[in-house]
Parts: sequence; C-alpha cells; structure tokens
Amino acid sequence: MDQSQAPVLEALTAFHANPLTTFTPPGHKQGRGTDPRVLEALGADVFRADVLATGGLDDRLDSRGILQHAQALMAEAVGADHTFFSTCGSSLSVKAAMLAVAGPHEELLVGRDAHKSVVAGLILAGIRPIWVEPAWDPDLHLAHPPSADSFRAALDRHPTVKGALVTSPTPYGTCADLEAIAEVCHERGKPLIVDEAWGAHLPFHPRLPRWAMDAGADVCVTSVHKMGSALEQSSVFHLQGDLVEATALKQREDLLGTTSPSTLVYAALDGWRRQMVQHGRTLYDRALGLADDVRARIDALEGLHVHGRDDFCGPRLAADLDPLQVIIDVSALGTGGYRAGDWLRSHHQLTLHICDHRRISAQLSHADDTVTTDVLVRGLTELIAIAADLGPPPRIHVPDPQQLRLEQVLLPRDAFFGPTEQVPVEKAAGRIAAEMLTPYPPGIPAALPGERLDADVLDYLRSGIEAGMLIPDSADDTLATVRVVVET
Repeated sequence: MDQSQAPVLEALTAFHANPLTTFTPPGHKQGRGTDPRVLEALGADVFRADVLATGGLDDRLDSRGILQHAQALMAEAVGADHTFFSTCGSSLSVKAAMLAVAGPHEELLVGRDAHKSVVAGLILAGIRPIWVEPAWDPDLHLAHPPSADSFRAALDRHPTVKGALVTSPTPYGTCADLEAIAEVCHERGKPLIVDEAWGAHLPFHPRLPRWAMDAGADVCVTSVHKMGSALEQSSVFHLQGDLVEATALKQREDLLGTTSPSTLVYAALDGWRRQMVQHGRTLYDRALGLADDVRARIDALEGLHVHGRDDFCGPRLAADLDPLQVIIDVSALGTGGYRAGDWLRSHHQLTLHICDHRRISAQLSHADDTVTTDVLVRGLTELIAIAADLGPPPRIHVPDPQQLRLEQVLLPRDAFFGPTEQVPVEKAAGRIAAEMLTPYPPGIPAALPGERLDADVLDYLRSGIEAGMLIPDSADDTLATVRVVVET
C-alpha cells in the first residue's frame, strides 16, 4: 500500500475544496453557528474540520471506504492483520478486546496491575477475573508487569480460562516479557491481550522495547494520544492470528463505541501513522538521544535519582524499560512526590506525568526538544534549593505487597450493581467493596468491586489522601465513607 496516503485527511481536504451544504449534524455547521467567544478560544479550524464521518466525509453508504482504507494502512504500517480506530480512547478499546475473548461468568487471566478501564470491562461484561500477581518491588513499593511464570502457574490452576490480559508498558515505563507470556498462552491455545496504552511509539524504533504484535500478542490496544501525535481520546487496537475473530472484535467495538465518531480524531490518527512511517526513525533517534542527555543531567543533581534499567529490570522485576519515561526519586530531598509535583506546577508551570509518595516523572516524546528539557532541569534545580521549605510529607502507610492484595469474593459486576450502602471508613474493614478506589495517576485500583477490604489498604488510601493523593472514582472523594456491598 502507498503509505504516503492519508485517506481521512485527503477526504477532509476534498470536503473543504468542494463543501457540501449540510442538513445533518454537527449542528454548528462547520462553525457558522458557534459562539464567537468559543471560536476565539478554540479556533475556527476546529469546527471547520468537525465533519460528520458517514454522510459528510464519506457518503451515506461509506462507498469510498475512507476509514477502512486508513485502518488498513495503519495495520500494514505496524505489521498487524487488522487495525481498528477508536475515538473513545483505549478505555473503550480494551473493553472491546476483553468482550471479544470472554463473556459473562467466563474466566480471564488479568494482571492485578491493570488500569481501571480493565476493571470497568470486567464489571460490564460480568467476566470473572483470575488475578495474576505483578512483579512487586518491596523496596521501591512499585509493581512491574507479571512474569511469564506467573501466567503459567495461573493457567495450571485455571485451565479453562478464555485468555489472558497483561499491561505493558506500565505508566512507569516498565515492560513485560511479552514474547514469553504469548508463548505460555499459545501453548494452551489461549489468546493474549496486551494493554499497550503507553506504547504507541514502540513499533517505530529498534532501541525501544519490543512491541506487542512483534512479540506474538493476539490483540494489542494502544493510546495514540499518550505517546503519539494524535488528539486526546485517540486509540487503535490491532489484531493478528486466528485465536480472536476479527468480526467479533469489530462487533464488540460497535456495541460500546459512539455512533458519532470524531473526524478530528480519525484525521489525527491517520496523519500520525503517515508521520511515523515516513519520519518515525529520525524523530525517535532524536528523542532517545534527548532522553539519554536529560536523564544524565537530572541524575547528576544532588538529592535526585533517575531510575534506570538497573533499578527496574531483573529476573524478578521488569523485562525492559522505556527510556522516554523519566522516573525521578525525590525522597532524598526530604519531601514527597505529591508536594514536589505541585510546587513545580505552581512555580515553574511544569505539569508532570506521575506523582506518588516518593517519585515524580516526566514523559518525553518525539515532540520534546532541548527547550522543554532545559525548563525541566531548571525547575528541578530550584526544587532542590527549596526542598527544605516544603517539609517532610505526611506519613503514607504503604503496606507490603502481600498486604495490598485483597481477597476477591464476588464478581466485580455483582458487587458493583448489587445492593450497596455507604459506611464510615472506620467500619469498612472486612466489608466487600462496591466501588473502585484508584490512586490517580496511574489509575490502578487499590481496591475494586468484589474485593474484601482490610485495614492496611484503607489506611494506605486514607493516609495517601492526607498527603495529596487523588482518588477520583470513589463516591466520597474524601474517603471518610466507603461504598460497600450489603451482605445478607
């Protein structure tokens, strides 16, 4: 195929060259009805490009096959059999993948470090999760993806599962040994889904960790807005092999997705694919060189430590590391990641990726340059100078890994949709959670519907909130009360 083509962008250009008089959505009619104050803030071109996909960009029957052509080009660019675009983010894409593999009351192996969107998929589908333990680092209090041996042991215990799901890379940039996990699954005839939301860039440079399709995964879900050039909510999911039916995957996406997809999102996905095919190697040569430089500069600053492969990778840890995720331990400064991140935003207009009890992180991409990294280094240098004024962070009770694992006693769906009540957090230990309790970012639930709460996890969350942690999905954002199952 001709990878210099961009079917969605070309169709949008043709629409503007020979505009239709539309009597269809969107109601703003290419911005003619938009409040001038909105146009001033967002720009007229946003509305001019906001064209109905079917019956606007293409005709009523989609006879030009514009979207299908764009998806086929994406599949060829990355070596997948099929690619599907999503304008609802990877939160939708991963649910579609799960529903294509398992149904109500069927079992799916899932790494317990999964994103909250995976838990939402379990709730919606009624799938029974068989949790696979992450590779916990007890010293750094950090979870890396589960190992192939952990998946093999889980398959031995649960041979009738419908498939497996693993998250790689994590938001901290650590990666699973996907080839080994795929081999374990395929030995039993089970498909492997990879939530590779943080890995859109991985196919386009050999120095980056091996991406899911090359490693043998059956379905791979990618958030192109995270590490690519597409707009927020841009996602693609790829399919290869015959363990997951392409028609079933497409129908699950159709079940969950919007009937009013954004042409803006489609166009950005289309353009990003062309950019990566034509210029990805050069762009990531530069980005990786920049990452090497800024890592060394930050690590040389007194009181800061940039985590690298020596910290995160090893036989019982992660298999690989994305160097574009710059994870910085600030604990030697006598303060915590929440306070450090808030100070850098308010004093240096720096917005960081992850802030936790001891770390902050900067996500680099092909869009960064020495201007942005110099701003980062200057902000960190001043942070060191004033860290004593921030003071020590409030105590966060971070339990040992074993104490963080809760017993799953009900299906997530049954706990979420069943009878519930709100109880004081002091009385929640021993009760079954009916909601997700998710420190965000990175968005990995500490407790989820159907798990029996205990004092250690509740103390961790309550002390975390007092130290600056955000738990946006709880019914009570102060966590003074917790939503639990009414048990008869």
